[in-house]
Amino acid sequence: PHPTFPFLLLEQKQSHFAVEKKKNKAYSQFKQFPLTFPFPSLPVNIITFSPFHLTKPKPHPFHSTSFPSKKNQMANIPSELLTDILSLLPVRSLLRFRLSSKSLRSLIDSHNFINLHLHNSFNFTLILRHNSDLYQLDFPTLATAVPLNHPLMCYSNRITLFGSCNGILCISNIADDIAFWNPNIRKHRIIPYLPISPRSESDTSLFAARVHGFGFDPFDCDYKLVRISYFVDLQQRTFDSQVRVFSSRTNSWKALPSMPYALCCARTMGVLVENSLHWIVTRKLEPFQPDLIVAFNLTLEIFEEVPLPEIEVANSESFEIDVAVLGGCLCMIVNYQASKVDVWVMRKYGSRDSWCKLFTLVESCFILPLKSLRPLGYSDYGSKVLLEVDRKKLFWYDFKTEQVVYAQGIPSLNEGMICVESLVPPSLHMDNYRKENQHKLRCESISNRRDDFLSQGFKLTL
Repeated sequence: PHPTFPFLLLEQKQSHFAVEKKKNKAYSQFKQFPLTFPFPSLPVNIITFSPFHLTKPKPHPFHSTSFPSKKNQMANIPSELLTDILSLLPVRSLLRFRLSSKSLRSLIDSHNFINLHLHNSFNFTLILRHNSDLYQLDFPTLATAVPLNHPLMCYSNRITLFGSCNGILCISNIADDIAFWNPNIRKHRIIPYLPISPRSESDTSLFAARVHGFGFDPFDCDYKLVRISYFVDLQQRTFDSQVRVFSSRTNSWKALPSMPYALCCARTMGVLVENSLHWIVTRKLEPFQPDLIVAFNLTLEIFEEVPLPEIEVANSESFEIDVAVLGGCLCMIVNYQASKVDVWVMRKYGSRDSWCKLFTLVESCFILPLKSLRPLGYSDYGSKVLLEVDRKKLFWYDFKTEQVVYAQGIPSLNEGMICVESLVPPSLHMDNYRKENQHKLRCESISNRRDDFLSQGFKLTL
């Protein structure tokens, strides 16, 4: 049968309608989902049916035989109510729904509706990468892995994920082509190529690594891509970096001052939390230097250290830290190699006191040591959390039983990320309509928040 999409039907007190099934292979299937809205006089139901096979309902024998057309039914629904209802629907339903009329297409394609739908969206997908293949699964059900045809196919087909924001993926191929891509609406935008700037002849440092981060700057209404190229001089034990930022609004790259930290390249993808990108770094290229979490503020375009919790360890016990995002909060993974793995969550961003240990994995859960562990997201009721282990497999950790269960039927993977479904097009030009004074006031507010952030202290206590 053809796929279904929601149709809005306004109930009337003294009338009753029915939708008949056609007697062919494409039977219409419908299911009623009652919703409650703050309009007591306008009870509304969402009825799903196939738009290709609609049978005219039979009139109620005790009422008029006239049946209002679909156009009249839609016209009777207040525009604000219709917009609110549509903003709750999944993307695939809206893409079919927009084909029914020009007015609905204009509404669904409008900037205001796209932003409203993004704000109200509770539909998430899990994006998995395995070598050159990408898959999309509904989250948290993890039902049916759907292959994705990305727009950067080339001679190798190898693909890299740089991040996800507002439903847009940032991807790259082996030829260093980069694209902003929304797989739900199948639209993409190619980013201008930027080669690494050559070093001076007297410079003896060597190229060591390159990391990227992708996010949204809400104050400038701008999607930004950050690239950090890292150079190391092993003889002098010094390091340097080239920081470049791409602005979607200006469609150009710009250079920023170098990052005063050495990268610890556990992962090359920056972790986006609270409009900042996060990486694991250290201050010096020396043994036994503590790892830190550094944040790149997408609005101020500066680096800040994140205050870490006090971690109690034995004198001879070593550990490594990694960073992730879990439920919209900054997450820190402390891997003690052979003994255990602690997972911490920062409940209030920027506050050292808000760190709390979420759970601990011991040898009864996994065969230790683990190369890497990263939480991806919570289950529907928050009783479980999905874990990516050693960049190979997915497991559910149950908070109540403190045990892990292998997620069955999932393709092999190199990495995964949770992505929200959205209608946001990668080429969306955001209108910067704020006045200069308003922008200045907001920047001052951010500056004050940054000072408060830094004043709390950020040294890692061992």
